[in-house]
Amino acid sequence: MMATITASPPRIGLPGLLKHPAVRKLLFLALAAAILVPLANARWASGTWPSALTVDFSEPLAKASDWIIDNRDSHPLFLYFLGHVSNVVVIAVRAVYLTLLAVGWAGVTALGALVAWRVAGIRLALGTGTAFLACGLLGMWVPTMQTLALMVVAVVASVVVGLLLGLAAGLSDRMDRVLRPVLDTMQVLPAFAYLLPVVLIFGIGVPAAVLATVIYAAPPMARLTSLGLRGADKEVLEAVASLGSTARQRLLTARLPLARKELLLGVNQTIMMALSMAVIAAVIGAGGLGDRVYQALASVDVGAALAAGIPIVLLAVVLDRVTGAAGERLGADPEPRRGLGWLYALLGVVAVAVAGRLAGRLDWPDSWVVGIAEPVNRVVDWMTAHLYSGVPVIGGTADWAGHFTTWVLDPMRDGLQGLPWWSVLLIVAALAWVIGTWRTALTAVLAMAAIGALGVWKPSLDTLSQVLAAVAVTLVVGFATGIAAARSDRLERLLRPVLDVFQTMPQFVYLIPVVALFGVGRAPAVAAAIVYALPAVVRITTQGLRQVDPAALEASGSLGATSWQQLRQVQLPLARPALLLAVNQGLVLVLAVVVIGGLVGGGALGYDVVFGLAQGDLATGLVAGAAIVCLGLMLDRVTQPTERRAKKGA
Repeated sequence: MMATITASPPRIGLPGLLKHPAVRKLLFLALAAAILVPLANARWASGTWPSALTVDFSEPLAKASDWIIDNRDSHPLFLYFLGHVSNVVVIAVRAVYLTLLAVGWAGVTALGALVAWRVAGIRLALGTGTAFLACGLLGMWVPTMQTLALMVVAVVASVVVGLLLGLAAGLSDRMDRVLRPVLDTMQVLPAFAYLLPVVLIFGIGVPAAVLATVIYAAPPMARLTSLGLRGADKEVLEAVASLGSTARQRLLTARLPLARKELLLGVNQTIMMALSMAVIAAVIGAGGLGDRVYQALASVDVGAALAAGIPIVLLAVVLDRVTGAAGERLGADPEPRRGLGWLYALLGVVAVAVAGRLAGRLDWPDSWVVGIAEPVNRVVDWMTAHLYSGVPVIGGTADWAGHFTTWVLDPMRDGLQGLPWWSVLLIVAALAWVIGTWRTALTAVLAMAAIGALGVWKPSLDTLSQVLAAVAVTLVVGFATGIAAARSDRLERLLRPVLDVFQTMPQFVYLIPVVALFGVGRAPAVAAAIVYALPAVVRITTQGLRQVDPAALEASGSLGATSWQQLRQVQLPLARPALLLAVNQGLVLVLAVVVIGGLVGGGALGYDVVFGLAQGDLATGLVAGAAIVCLGLMLDRVTQPTERRAKKGA
């Protein structure tokens, strides 16, 4: 018998372009569009969101608001739970405030300086002392103590809540999946949107301000706690488990100590987030520095706003440096007799506080106050008179705002609102699926569909046009500046204090000069968003480029690559995750200023949220806030690759 050999048919490989997953996805979307678009166009030819797919939330929200108002003084939930929470918050804030006043300005300054000295050395101690003295020189000592007292209570509460949530998410995959959208909502939902229900429950005052701050500041602590617990060294945990320790012992002796740097970073971020709420919380009775800034905004007094804004910046910078230095020292060898040093520092603070009380110098002397409001206002008046309009050749800032609105914002808004609603969903699906998975695309599409169901489709597209314009300018300027800073140590050192100021300055403070220079409208709202988001983009870009493996740069240099070629072919591709993170953070931070922009003519969703708070209209404020959350969720999914794709390097 003769054996017959049958050859298997040759495999036909895909053409070159079809080997790329993104190309195959686009071809599938094109095929789906060819089938679905004619059907959608025949059914909804007008292009506007169908009223049949809109859900009216105004009636149930109005009923909820009325129920809260009617039962706030009689229902057991308020009498025996929320009422006690409110009393505890008031007592705690008042106790901290009276303690700070009893210690006196000299004692508080000495305490801050000595803590900084023990944590980071004499240089930061001098800076901390100078910062507290500057608060007094600006005439803001008492408001600074009011803000500091509220921030101490809010930060402690935020750290406790964030730590508990982080423990739950870090120890349980199920809780992590449940808490992730909750934390996303807490972080993206504009503060003005949840100020109204908080005020309805607690009324105007300190408890509402503290709770609003906790809602805003707790998520970073929760996220970083979960990250630290999940990133603990597996070998160490296995070694501890092999010794027969219980789950609780493993948590206390291994997981938490291994995650201490992430925990301290969470405290740092919580402090920064809480301080950024100082002005917004003033709208509902927080008092302190935020109230001074808010009152200055109402009277368009730039000098007074700056005098109150500078202490907020100084507090933020000092606390950021101190907690950052504490985190760096965690891994260092402990100093000998370290506890004795802290004892000497405490005795020094007590001595200074007692000396101040005996000398009758607890309050900051009025004769030591330096007024900066008048000279600052003169500078602003000069800038408005000389730069607002009539500048030869280049035109004034008002002309720039008008051109930006006419040539950029109006076409983008009209273009988005002119698209059929189903085409917007299709574009979102395509962008999200190309960069992620079908689950990512589904989430993004559902977020956009929820906006239509809420009945705010057109205002949301108006807001989206402002966000996209602000993000585009932010990324162009931020990437260019970050690249320059990554390639020059001197430029990075020069930029660091500038970025600190811009990142910690309350949005309300720089809204005033923005309005003075650009007038009222959507362009000033975009300019404020750019100023607020730019520092984060610059920092992340610089850090990402500097963390590129030096061996890769040396290898490319040995092959004769120029500096530009190294940047384009080595640094930027290797720093791609950091650059994508910069894009993501730019979007989130721009969205955070959308509501603030509603105060200066930004309109759209920002105006609806502010209007809802001002008029006590729970439906308008919460619906617009929920739409902003949906926009943030959609933009996050469109700009961030999934973890699976990131690991593959796609």
